[in-house]
Amino acid sequence: MKPAHTHKTRGFTLIELVVVMAIIGLLLTIAVPRYMHSIERGKEQVRQQNVAVMRNAIDQYYGDNGQYPETLDELVAKHYLRAVPVDPVNGDDKWAVMASPDETKPGVYDVAPASSPQGAPPRADGVAK
Repeated sequence: MKPAHTHKTRGFTLIELVVVMAIIGLLLTIAVPRYMHSIERGKEQVRQQNVAVMRNAIDQYYGDNGQYPETLDELVAKHYLRAVPVDPVNGDDKWAVMASPDETKPGVYDVAPASSPQGAPPRADGVAK
């Protein structure tokens, strides 16, 4: 009499694969939105830092020259900034420049993001709504 050969197959069953795929899908639906939110939050923090750096450069320029710069590019030309920072939210170097409330002092008095992430105008403090 011959011994019965039991042939064991190796691998995963279809049910096991479906369960694993469902678990991976569930984890992704939780993790991806949180990751995207943290990326947006980081961009907003970089934007706020860029505004603070430009405001500091404007103040230094005013302190050195007794007048405000005509444009942001003048800050670059006179080495107060290496370059006009790129807005990480919008991906461009367009900034809303504000004139001095004292009309006898022309030039760039303040700067803010050109628009918020949602496309709305920014608040006066440069923080997107």
